[in-house]
Amino acid sequence: MTPQKLSVTTTDGDALAATAAPGRRRVLVEVPTLLLIVATYSAWLVVTFAYGRWPFVVVAPLTVILLTLHSSLQHEIVHGHPTRCHSINRLLGIVPLSFWMPFERYRVLHRVHHVDARLTDPLDDPESYYWTRESWAQLKPITRLFLRIQQTLAGRILIGSFWRIGMFWHAEWRAARANVHGVRSAWLEHLLWCVPVILWIRLACQMPLWVYVVAMVIPSNAIVLIRAFAEHRARPAAPNRIALVEGSWILGPLFLFNNLHALHHETPAIPWYEYPARYRLDRERLIAANGGLVYATYFDVARRYLFRTYDALEHPTDRVPPGPG
Repeated sequence: MTPQKLSVTTTDGDALAATAAPGRRRVLVEVPTLLLIVATYSAWLVVTFAYGRWPFVVVAPLTVILLTLHSSLQHEIVHGHPTRCHSINRLLGIVPLSFWMPFERYRVLHRVHHVDARLTDPLDDPESYYWTRESWAQLKPITRLFLRIQQTLAGRILIGSFWRIGMFWHAEWRAARANVHGVRSAWLEHLLWCVPVILWIRLACQMPLWVYVVAMVIPSNAIVLIRAFAEHRARPAAPNRIALVEGSWILGPLFLFNNLHALHHETPAIPWYEYPARYRLDRERLIAANGGLVYATYFDVARRYLFRTYDALEHPTDRVPPGPG
């Protein structure tokens, strides 16, 4: 997320997103998702408690994997999984294992992102990396340089986490000062939930917080940014803006198959474990709909964009034109 987009914080978020969540829930409780949530939290407790007992080269990578999986589960929960009860789902996702983003802020901003007609718009899409011509012209040269570096996959991985977190906090501070609806309460709740996580890490695990953040939280966020790097591209028609990454049997399960991103935007009510089978059935139609914006694997994404720019940062039409997209 970039600072200019984070002004999309109004209570209209859920109403706007309602049009982007087709499909009905078929079960009261998605047992595989619920079991995975329990397993992830349990494994996180075990692995972090092993700090100082197991080799650090084991504890750190395992924790990174678990934090990445937790992020993917939070994404599932934002879309109404694994139960039909919002309060239960929210309780399952609100524990801030990665500290830096309040769950409620993520929920509001991500659901606004799912208004597909506005995808990639520099102002209306909170997850867009594009800029309007006016906003781009106002940036300092050093800021433009750092943004351009992050348009390569290597740059996104190496500095993207620090940049993303810093810019998010800066925008949230401005929103809180302006008393934007829901921001202060979301952060207060978030900070209260951070207390037991910090106490566990510091007192139970005897782990310095800086070690947890630098060696585990930041690398986990970098992995998440690999998924987000090539998910969207500015194109005239909304379906053409949403990519697919096929054959990703390493990162795909870690992302709960959100690599099949065009399918996710079309039917976010489908649980993650149904994605592969559903994609096999709808593959030709989805590829035709998104104009062939398909990558074989994340290795394919890296081959193309590890050191090459993914796209220009100025939106080609400045703003996404109004209409159905």
